[in-house]
Amino acid sequence: MNIVLAPDSYKGSLTSIQVSEIMKNAILEVNRNHHVIMKPMADGGEGTLQALLTSMDGENIPITCTGPLGKKISTNYAIVNSKTAIIEFATIAGLIQVPVDERNPDYTTSFGVGEVMIDALNKGCTSFVISLGGSATNDGGLGMLLALGMKAWDENREEIGAFGKDLKHVKKVSFTKLDARLAKSDIKVACDVSNPLCGEQGASEIFAPQKGATKKQVVEYDEALNHFGDLVEAALNKPMKEISGSGAAGGVGFALLAMEAHLVSGAQLLANAMNIEQAVKKADLVITGEGQSDEQTLFGKAPGYIASLAKKHSIPVILISGSLTGDLNKLRDQFSGCFSIINQPHSLEECMDQANIMLYEQTKQVIQLVASIRDHTLLER
Repeated sequence: MNIVLAPDSYKGSLTSIQVSEIMKNAILEVNRNHHVIMKPMADGGEGTLQALLTSMDGENIPITCTGPLGKKISTNYAIVNSKTAIIEFATIAGLIQVPVDERNPDYTTSFGVGEVMIDALNKGCTSFVISLGGSATNDGGLGMLLALGMKAWDENREEIGAFGKDLKHVKKVSFTKLDARLAKSDIKVACDVSNPLCGEQGASEIFAPQKGATKKQVVEYDEALNHFGDLVEAALNKPMKEISGSGAAGGVGFALLAMEAHLVSGAQLLANAMNIEQAVKKADLVITGEGQSDEQTLFGKAPGYIASLAKKHSIPVILISGSLTGDLNKLRDQFSGCFSIINQPHSLEECMDQANIMLYEQTKQVIQLVASIRDHTLLER
């Protein structure tokens, strides 16, 4: 069989590349004659950078920049095809970089993302792919914009700082000093959420609590983002606050829209970059998966997008995930089969520690089942 593997990561346990390799090894143990193509996926969150680098000609660029807490960190981005910078927000200003007891959007910033963009521009890049998942910030992209040359002042005409708490005091903005090279750059934003900047479904209300915001802060940030949004819209004379995805990464989606960025489905962007549809068309079977699957998997997540491609070309597609929850009937409508790697009671810690072993064994079971059914069908013919 020709088998395409296009899983997302099992967050906290395995990267999408590791998941793909484990699945491949399990499949080849069952039958060395199976032809396996690995297309590790992501949807704009953690792992996007590595997933793209596995399928594109590029190099990692090490860099020291400002981290989410304002301290210098060592991280990296990538340049592919000589002119395109791939920037993963989570590796620069990610929630995973902030200790749980220090999570407070007042003291996090997106400034480092702007610094990385400047470095890429200095290296001759003319296009960007920026993934926004996993952010620690709720600053509306204020820090990033300041790093890129935007000016902002408070009511005393003093220049504003770059942290979330500073967003609440912005009274005036100017884009006249924004790096002019950005206007000539193509910026694509891999975004896996559709939230607007403000309101009940906005950045603060939906995502700020997981970044450490109290109920009081959620209200304050929604008001601050709304005011900041009004200032930016007035300065640029274009509405952006209600655009789907503007609330991504604590409002960084909005800030990137101010630079004429294009917000697109992260899963679709990666699939196009890796030419996954062509591989799916030629497959006998497609296998995808993620750490936890529920009905939300079908809305912008990598496995849901892979399932849509497989169904488009009438190719069987199987979901193997860490766990299955929610309305499984909705998943079964899109996947030929849905499987969890957990087949007996385990603690969460045990599941994460043994994810590689459980994934390996479940993949073997699934491939043996599929091969048995396929062989039986061929015999009947």
